[in-house]
Amino acid sequence: MRRKHRWVGTVGGIVLAAAALASVPAGLAAQRALVLQTDFGLAEGAIAEMKGVAFSVDPGIRVFDLTHLIPPYDIWEAAIRLQQTAGYWPAGTVFVSIVDPGVGTERKAVVVKTRTGQFFVGPDNGTFTFVARAFGVEAVREIDEQVNRLAGSDRSHTFHGRDIFAYTGARLAAGVIDFSGVGPERGTAVVALPHTEAAWNGRTLTGTVMTLDLPFGNAWTNIPSDLIDQAGINVGDSLDITIRQGAVVRYRGRAPWAKSFGDVARDHPLGYLNSLLNLAVALNQANFAQRFHIGRGPEWRIEVTPAARRR
Repeated sequence: MRRKHRWVGTVGGIVLAAAALASVPAGLAAQRALVLQTDFGLAEGAIAEMKGVAFSVDPGIRVFDLTHLIPPYDIWEAAIRLQQTAGYWPAGTVFVSIVDPGVGTERKAVVVKTRTGQFFVGPDNGTFTFVARAFGVEAVREIDEQVNRLAGSDRSHTFHGRDIFAYTGARLAAGVIDFSGVGPERGTAVVALPHTEAAWNGRTLTGTVMTLDLPFGNAWTNIPSDLIDQAGINVGDSLDITIRQGAVVRYRGRAPWAKSFGDVARDHPLGYLNSLLNLAVALNQANFAQRFHIGRGPEWRIEVTPAARRR
């Protein structure tokens, strides 16, 4: 990023959307989509500069925007949005994600290839935590900046999004280089953000509040449908729900497990399976997060116990 600018369980069956497309004919390599995500906002020209670099690599390249409204420096949000959307894009898609508060420092510039055949380009600062968790990592390569850097940018140290990441991502998407041309292999590990893994202990489901479904304020967790099934939770069951910020309880209440919002009265709470097939908590036609001052991230832990199993 330029310094001047201002969830997980698996994705359930959604992972298969990418996995089913994992074989891309060699002749289509130049048709890979390039998908950009940043925290740059929309007020200045940084995004246009990145797109200009991509088009200079190949005027036929197809460039798409994931979002450029990640809150400044918010690596967690960037990691969540990648995991949320990647399963809907085919194998071969190249994602460039630039939320990089450590730009110009010793953090690594990498390309991650997942087992579903997608590529994720950016700083190895935690951004790839949840795509690695959801889709698996086939290999990580460190970008060789002697080869994969925009010509004439050697003295620029604050806009790697343009000079290194967009340039490398475009070269990969356009077929100018293959994955081996990115640079040396660095195993399969990526820097991981701390969080509570989803679990079922026979009595209570636990996990992390991964993100807030804005503008509605629903709390989305990393507790997947298979754990909900293991817990034997069915539509109509009552759930005791506790959400903690560290050691502090921010919400404690009972809600039904519902199929959708209209299954409860307006302004009433419910638990439900969200579009990523993970457990979520909401108020029908009201903002759960705002009402109860709920946040998201590694310090936000959720506990869900079927009411009949209380002791």
